[in-house]
Amino acid sequence: MTRICEFWFDSSCPYTWITSRWLLEAAAVRPIEVRWRVLSLAALNEGRDDDPEGDPEGYLWLPARICVAVADRYGHEALGRYYTALGARVHRPGEPEWNPETWPDALADAGLPRELADAASDTGLDGAVRAATAEGIGKVGPHIGTPVIAVEGGPAFFGPVLSRVPTGEDAGRLWDGTLLVAGAPGFHELKAAPPAKPAYT
Repeated sequence: MTRICEFWFDSSCPYTWITSRWLLEAAAVRPIEVRWRVLSLAALNEGRDDDPEGDPEGYLWLPARICVAVADRYGHEALGRYYTALGARVHRPGEPEWNPETWPDALADAGLPRELADAASDTGLDGAVRAATAEGIGKVGPHIGTPVIAVEGGPAFFGPVLSRVPTGEDAGRLWDGTLLVAGAPGFHELKAAPPAKPAYT
């Protein structure tokens, strides 16, 4: 029986990108249907005295606005295509591709109108960004970040935070183990050593 898995992500986070690629690998070997959702670190950290993301100019709002515009107008599948196209440009070995054409090019790669990139400067979308973020955070609690995974008929949890992408059956076993741990009564948190830098190959 296929289980729906909602995945809340901030498209700027490299570790979230790694987790998203693992989830797609797991979906190839387990009965999982991924539904893509927006979680903005800019919205999550709004109003804090510190700046955990090092984003004093509020740059992280820009990609989040595009993501909510895509989701609103074209749905979660289109959002997933866009996230994949964007991630291929910015989450890769070497320097990420951040330039004025990055967002419109990624939209075009995903089969979406390049003009949706104009949403980056539309502050009228900030309410939708906040609402999407609140929905994801509400699944687990305000003490977490990105990504958030909520499994139909199962647990919701933050993470897992990965620096490598497990593939094939390794991805499936990690999925099985994650559900087992996250679904244990009373389970709250499990951490290992600080993560290594993301490996994209």
